[in-house]
Amino acid sequence: MSAAIDRHVRELDRLAEDLALLDREIAQVAIDNLAANRLMTITGVNLAVAAGIVAAIGDVSRFDSPQKLVSYFGMNPRVRQSGLEAAHHGRISTAAVTRAPCWSRRPGPRKAPGPLHAFFVRIRARRGHQVAAVAVARKLTMLRWHLLTKGGDYLWARPALVANKTRAMQLQAGHPQQKGSRRGPAYAYNIKALRDREMLIAAQAERSYERLVPQWKSRRPKPGARVPQFGRTK
Repeated sequence: MSAAIDRHVRELDRLAEDLALLDREIAQVAIDNLAANRLMTITGVNLAVAAGIVAAIGDVSRFDSPQKLVSYFGMNPRVRQSGLEAAHHGRISTAAVTRAPCWSRRPGPRKAPGPLHAFFVRIRARRGHQVAAVAVARKLTMLRWHLLTKGGDYLWARPALVANKTRAMQLQAGHPQQKGSRRGPAYAYNIKALRDREMLIAAQAERSYERLVPQWKSRRPKPGARVPQFGRTK
C-alpha cells in the first residue's frame, strides 16, 4: 500500500513539473503576442484565458463580423424544427458560458464593478441568471472581436491590475525578479488606495451605464430582419 502511494505521489510530482513547463512556454509565447496582451486589459481575463482565446481564434480577420465569432464559439442557440411544427430552441452549444468572468460567476459580483456588471444585472433582472450569463459571454466575445480587429485596449481597463497581470506573465515566462529600490509599474497594484481609485472609476462607469439604459427606446425590427433569439441585450 505504501509503495502504491509513493508511486502515485511521484506521478503527481512529474505531472506538476510538466504543467509548470507548459505554463512557462505559454507565457514565453504570449509575452510578445499583441492580441493576448490586449485581451488581458479586460477585467477578469488573465494569461490562461487570453492565450486560450487567441489559440482558438487564430487570425481574427477570418471573421468579418462579431456575430461570426459568436457563432464560431457556439454561443448561438440551436433551433430544431421539423415540418410545420413550432421551432424549439435548444441550449447554447458551448461550455464557454460557464467560464464567464467575475461579472456573472461570483455571488455578489460587486468585486468587479463596471458596465459589464451593470449589463449582467439588467439582463438577470428580466430574464434570469442563466440567460444573463449567456448574454455576458456573447457580449465579451463581441468585445474581443472589436479589440482585436480595431487594435485598441479595453476602454475601462484598470492600469494597475493590467500591469500586475503583465508582471505575473513575465515571471511565469522566466524573467528575473526585480531587485533594488526601483519599483516597476506593477507595484501600483500593491497600494490599496490606487486599487480603490481604479475600482471607483469602474463603479462610476457602471452607474453611467445604468443611467443611460432608461433613455434607450426600443425600435421595431425592419421587415425581414432577423430577430435575436434572446431579444435585445444592449
